[in-house]
Amino acid sequence: MNVSRQRWLKRAALGLGLVMAAALAGCISVGGAGAAPTHYLLHDTATGVTRRAQALVPALLIQSVPGDASADTASIAYSRRADEFAFYQLATWTERPVRQLPRLLARRIEARGVAGAVGLLGDPLASDWLLAVAIDSLYHDVAAPPGVARFALSAELFDRRSRTRVARRQFTVELPTARADSAAAAAALSAALTLGFDALLPWLEDALQAAVAARP
Repeated sequence: MNVSRQRWLKRAALGLGLVMAAALAGCISVGGAGAAPTHYLLHDTATGVTRRAQALVPALLIQSVPGDASADTASIAYSRRADEFAFYQLATWTERPVRQLPRLLARRIEARGVAGAVGLLGDPLASDWLLAVAIDSLYHDVAAPPGVARFALSAELFDRRSRTRVARRQFTVELPTARADSAAAAAALSAALTLGFDALLPWLEDALQAAVAARP
């Protein structure tokens, strides 16, 4: 066999190997040699939030509690099969979602005017009311590419004066992603978070109104 044919066969084998690797990866773009790491900001995409005429309570504190382990890392999770998860290799959040989400929620609640003052647990703010939140899921489901962004958030409202939980609910959002890659996943997950907040705010207002009215 001459040298030229040997080189051609090597190139063909290499190309076939790359095609097979892409197929096995399920067409998921996780970054490759020479690619630069990218950091994505998990954010609330809402604009122009309508403010209430009057606050429901003088102050409200928000506490982040443990939830899904993927929310306590800067890595962006994806899943090809149920109960199996991996992380995009060269894409991360700018901040761990377990820390970022409470700040985003505090800004949304403050913009809405639900409470006279809004802070995170540990801030120098006295409040009878505590909203505990946990991220139950935050990942890119690519079982059927380009996939779906899956976001779930649990919220519990506590009356600190009586030391009782007055309301609890989980909010679940699923949004299709434009592509099976980290950039599309990050964008869809931020949009899903926004829809979760859209559902949480009316629930919180109703729960606060009922709890305040039920006080002796």
